[in-house]
Amino acid sequence: MRSPTGDQYELVRLTPHGEARAVITQLAAALRELRIGEADLVQPYPESMPAPSAAGIVLAPWPNRVRDGKWSWRRADGTVIQQQLAITEPAYGNASHGLLRFTAYELVDKAADAVTLSATIYPQTGYPFLVDTRVRYALADDGITVMHELANGGETDAPVAVGAHPYLRVGAHDTATLRLTVNAATHIDVDDRKNPVGESPVEGTDLDLRAGRLVGELDLDDGFAQAGPGDLAWLEATDGSRTTLWGDESVRFVQAFTHRSFAALPAGQVAVALEPMTAPANAFNSGAGLKLLEPGETWSVTWGIRYAPSTALAG
Repeated sequence: MRSPTGDQYELVRLTPHGEARAVITQLAAALRELRIGEADLVQPYPESMPAPSAAGIVLAPWPNRVRDGKWSWRRADGTVIQQQLAITEPAYGNASHGLLRFTAYELVDKAADAVTLSATIYPQTGYPFLVDTRVRYALADDGITVMHELANGGETDAPVAVGAHPYLRVGAHDTATLRLTVNAATHIDVDDRKNPVGESPVEGTDLDLRAGRLVGELDLDDGFAQAGPGDLAWLEATDGSRTTLWGDESVRFVQAFTHRSFAALPAGQVAVALEPMTAPANAFNSGAGLKLLEPGETWSVTWGIRYAPSTALAG
């Protein structure tokens, strides 16, 4: 039987901490598995299962949500065109997670420890632009590096943003017992439909996660701004082992989501999504973090996941 996530691209690399292994899916170019030695760095799920709760998928040409799926676009001649995206989050009436969630990517290049996949966003209802995308996953001695390229193949400027949706782990440790740190100074305040209404400093609030909080005590589906630079967020076990999400200078937003009904886990166990984003929710309307690609322009964004076992931290 075929996998519901298409072809599976397995990556392998020998590291000082044991064999590193990753599995990338054809559908949505998702990171389905990532481990070093015996330690899982993301929450894996079976090949026979559709990606649960968007696990590991690429989010483009926007991450997170667009309120009501509505936004407006000013053409070069000054005409304002109202756009209506499909509502893909019916519970909140939003367009969610971009346009490539159910797209089968094409294989561009494959090595033992790296793979490059591509997908084109064609002009369509609510997004009248042609954008070619690539994503390259490359194993490293301490984790994985992910590079996105978005190229404007059309004749007009195209607004874009990009993100990803990994659920992080620290090996076999119960995620509820880990400490979550989010290296961000600002919280994105939202309405009851999870769309931004403003930003506020985290200083002095329960959402100041810069010093770390126990995952089991948290109930999050929250966006943060002014994240990084560099290390965006991390999970740490009591033995000092740590899994870190990092990003380049374009990745200054992160979404933290504590999920207690993740399909690949027993009921009640928690999974933590830490989502690197170049723009927050509703960026097509606010303009926050949005990149305007000129015709023929290519934009690159890099993020990754890094693991430090307890022996490395102690040493």
